Amino acid sequence: VQLQASGGGLVQAGGSLRLSCAVSGRTFSRFSSYVMGWFRQAPGKEREFVAAISWSIGNTWYADSVKGRFTVSRDNAKNTASLQLNNLKPEDTAVHYCASTSYYPTNYAYTGEYDYWGQGTEVTVSS
Repeated sequence: VQLQASGGGLVQAGGSLRLSCAVSGRTFSRFSSYVMGWFRQAPGKEREFVAAISWSIGNTWYADSVKGRFTVSRDNAKNTASLQLNNLKPEDTAVHYCASTSYYPTNYAYTGEYDYWGQGTEVTVSS
């Protein structure tokens, strides 16, 4: 299973970006128990949870810091997940990673639940 993240870039505060994660080697459907997560890591900080979505029925979860600004989605037919980032703030600056579990996790916000990771895409927000 391989994940390929894209869509990062440099944007001014208040701007928007859309990150995508293409998954190969696995097919998703409404019966899939997997969860796709988005995490980010700023320089000198630990990797932190941003958002997650279940492939089956599309349940979503968000970190409090991004709730109301970011939207996670998935397209089962295209085997892709997306993260829409709106009203970006300088503190959102980080490398953003997509990741997938191999089962339905007990804690979607824990990095250890995820078996497959993309290479990361950098988001830089200027003030």
